[in-house]
Amino acid sequence: MKKLTHIDDAGQAAMVDVSAKPVQQREAVARGEIRLQAATLDLISVNHIAKGNVLATARIAGIQAAKKCGELIPLCHPLPITHCEVNFEIPASHDRIVITASAKIAAQTGIEMEALTAVSLAALTIYDMCKAVDKAMVISEIKLISKTKK
Repeated sequence: MKKLTHIDDAGQAAMVDVSAKPVQQREAVARGEIRLQAATLDLISVNHIAKGNVLATARIAGIQAAKKCGELIPLCHPLPITHCEVNFEIPASHDRIVITASAKIAAQTGIEMEALTAVSLAALTIYDMCKAVDKAMVISEIKLISKTKK
């Protein structure tokens, strides 16, 4: 079994020291979904949710969350990300919004937590904006799709 990188020799939580690692171009892609009623998706598509444009707000929330990841997750390194993108897809089943986020950086450590955080906060924003009209929403399947470094 691999050793956990965020645990020191005494078993205490610790930030990983990446100072000796080379700076590399890194990218991560994460995906998740929020299940909603078809009627809620209809309201979103015609911009009739009382709190405003749901997908535009969720996109901004996801990007903002990626930028603040180091402040939200205790052992994440604060990273000056160079790009973050959040996209939405409504499948033909018309029962969910699939959220995909990508994040890029030139750094000594990975960017996957930023991509995962972007998806999570975008989903939570959709939930918050639609909770008055849909009590059955479910956020799920948040996962890392890929991470690369060059």
